[in-house]
Amino acid sequence: MIALAAYLGLSALLFAIGVYGLLTSRNGIKILICIELMLNAANINLVAFAAHYQNALGYVFAMFSIALAAAEAAVGLSILIALFRLKRRIDVSLLHLLKG
Repeated sequence: MIALAAYLGLSALLFAIGVYGLLTSRNGIKILICIELMLNAANINLVAFAAHYQNALGYVFAMFSIALAAAEAAVGLSILIALFRLKRRIDVSLLHLLKG
């Protein structure tokens, strides 16, 4: 069996990659992918702790988080599609143009 520390290390690495991509990218699709990476890192933590402590609550929270991530991706993609239709670019610095 793989130790809990290995799962936590993987989760920390995925989270760090997501934060780095979130802070350095201006492309909307890349930002959404980085947010999904960060959410998946949190899900790995939830499942790892649930398996380590033999508690099903972590699995339930992970499934709930996956459902919320799907809704977040749908809303984010719809905003990006509206931005692309307006300006033919997916640059998040142009999001202020969708206000009015």
